[in-house]
Amino acid sequence: MRVSELVNEDASLVSRRCWSDAGVYELEKRGIFRRAWLFLGHESQIRNPGDFVQAYMCETPVILARGMDGGLHASVNSCTHRGLPVCRADHGNTKRFICPYHNWSYSVEGNLVTIPQESAVANKPDKAVLGLKQVPRVASWRGMVFGCFDENVESLEDYLGDMRFYLDAFFERFPGGIEFLGAPHRWVINANWKLPVENQLGDVNHGAFLHSAIIPREAQDLIEELGFSAVTRAGHGATFRLMPQGAPVDEVAWGMEGMGGMFGGAEVQEYLREIQSHAAERVGDIRARMKGLTYGIYPNLSFLWSNTSFKVSHPRGPGKVEYWSWAVVPADAPDSIKRVLRTNYSSFFGPAGILEQEDSEVWVQQFQGSNIDFADDRPYYYGLGLGEEAPHPELPGLVSVTANEFYARHFFRRWRDELQAVEGQS
Repeated sequence: MRVSELVNEDASLVSRRCWSDAGVYELEKRGIFRRAWLFLGHESQIRNPGDFVQAYMCETPVILARGMDGGLHASVNSCTHRGLPVCRADHGNTKRFICPYHNWSYSVEGNLVTIPQESAVANKPDKAVLGLKQVPRVASWRGMVFGCFDENVESLEDYLGDMRFYLDAFFERFPGGIEFLGAPHRWVINANWKLPVENQLGDVNHGAFLHSAIIPREAQDLIEELGFSAVTRAGHGATFRLMPQGAPVDEVAWGMEGMGGMFGGAEVQEYLREIQSHAAERVGDIRARMKGLTYGIYPNLSFLWSNTSFKVSHPRGPGKVEYWSWAVVPADAPDSIKRVLRTNYSSFFGPAGILEQEDSEVWVQQFQGSNIDFADDRPYYYGLGLGEEAPHPELPGLVSVTANEFYARHFFRRWRDELQAVEGQS
């Protein structure tokens, strides 16, 4: 089956094979993950020279490090001698990465420094050309570090485009920006990598049904009344509530509806009110009234605003995904407040969060439904709200109500085009 047969022209019909076919997955690796900017980590994780964290670009292991020169370096975690990983810790600080097999050692920038065996041979190898393979493009925006294997990729800022408007409604709200707290939670789900991405890209209308024990129907009604979805570029999306002018500060302030805001006490609540009191000065009136829900950056980075979590859906084949999830807090908040605000994330998300478990179970069942026999003639329907999205006078991109599935249609149109671009290539 050709890619053109998997997704129809307006992406209202999507074949089940998009999630389950091994050949499709191989096209994704070449057409998407080899060419896209992929999230590697946040600069708050690597503040000092020698700091490093591990990351992945699709299934390729990468070390993101702060060099002794203060710069950002991303190296493929595979020794150029026999291919073993030279870094086995998830994060830390070091002067050298050392292969355990023959003790070849590399600087944090990825340069080959020592070959113990070369003293015993006359023909000395050129260490300058034997360093770790470098990710050719690395860039940071608002502390978010991305890498790309395509040397000719557009700049990160151009790649993000107008999505920066929606991201900055959060990032720029806090005087010191944000920071990632600790290492990510990581767990494996028997599902396709696109299923978590699609859920976080804009599917906020499942809450009162799948998560009915936690999310009351009244909360869903408010999302439908005040909610918008925006697509700034196919694959990027933001879903949010736009609170009315004059709404009480406790209803619009970030963090108030989370567990930390509700039960964290007067100190936390006053901090959140203080942040909101300056929001219009920092991000403008319309973004000061935004209460974000779910954001997505193509192809596999997600952001949950209320629960302050960034997530990456790392593919591990067509039927397996390794999900990484970080808690995020304002960087300059007092430590005591950061600890409380982290509960906004940990109460519901992460591998032990009740909402995360419900979502993960659904993704497993979705994948199973995409892999059953004799159902290829029944593609999934993505046509809700078809053609209803339109430009907005104050918001970038195409905008519509949250029930409109255009965020997913645009994702799959871009997905289809990028796979077609490499279809037939060896």
